[in-house]
Amino acid sequence: MVIFGVDPGYAIVGCGIVRYEAARFSLIGYGAVTTDKDMPFPDRLVKIYRDMTERLAQFKPDAVSMERLYFNTNTTTAIDVAQARGVTVLAVREAGIPLYEYTPLQVKQSITGYGRAEKRQVQEMTKTLLNLDAIPKPDDAADALALAICHAHSSGSLIFNNH
Repeated sequence: MVIFGVDPGYAIVGCGIVRYEAARFSLIGYGAVTTDKDMPFPDRLVKIYRDMTERLAQFKPDAVSMERLYFNTNTTTAIDVAQARGVTVLAVREAGIPLYEYTPLQVKQSITGYGRAEKRQVQEMTKTLLNLDAIPKPDDAADALALAICHAHSSGSLIFNNH
């Protein structure tokens, strides 16, 4: 199974692609879609949509795993992230790929066994599970890989499947 993990954002959208076979992970690739802060926001959304569409066509994943948004204090940022997430969801759905969503707590639990793990612990475990020499950069790409791993761990459980 090829899983494409997405850490949504509008300045940086983390992407990570893994293969999961026989309870083993292999890294296919990772990176980020980036947009310039000086671009008009609608143009940033178009760039995210087009780049995600291209990456999905290139890697042809069996599933996409994306972080479910949660809001804390900055509602303006949350609305912008939600819009960027929306164009990513559109790209996934247009490609006909099943989409699965996970909360940060679910990702932490899946990767480290502890739902309140620190970001660094999740990154270290992601590095270990993928047998990498270093934590992937940018952090958004490492987060996207963790989301892909989370889906592999959760895909057998109907509790977490919510496409």
